[in-house]
Amino acid sequence: MSEGDPRTSLHDMRALAHPLRVRILTLLTDSAMSAAEVARELGGTQANVSYHLRKLFDAGLLDMVEEVPIRGGVAKRYRHRPHRSRPHRDRAMLTELTRRSALRAAHGTASDAELWVDPDLWQETVEAVRALSERMHRAAKPPHTPGTVRVSTTISLFEMEPGEARGGLRGDRG
Repeated sequence: MSEGDPRTSLHDMRALAHPLRVRILTLLTDSAMSAAEVARELGGTQANVSYHLRKLFDAGLLDMVEEVPIRGGVAKRYRHRPHRSRPHRDRAMLTELTRRSALRAAHGTASDAELWVDPDLWQETVEAVRALSERMHRAAKPPHTPGTVRVSTTISLFEMEPGEARGGLRGDRG
């Protein structure tokens, strides 16, 4: 199935339909972990996490990055590459952001705005945010690494369709 194939889209939506899978994706964003490690971090069973990891892997949302021998077996370690996510992940991201927002500590920043800006400023901003995001992902450590803090980062910048700004106000004008 190709990315434009409706069956691919349905397959991906099903892969993201379970809230645990979205949590797994956020946990595995540029940090490789096995099913046992994910289960310990999320407080679930290894069997349940293994099932969900297979679903995410089958949908192409995870890479299997290594196999590590453990106690006579092999543990597969997976990693999520955010750039491989598809647009319909937005709804799943919103649900996960809502969950994480409830855990927000006093430190941090948030911004939400619908603006009209100069195209050059827009491009500069997108490039700066992309660089910052890549820096954060490169610097990410495994969960509970001594000397680290647990953070949530959600970055969403996008150009809006030209007619969207007036769409909701037309009926209000008299």
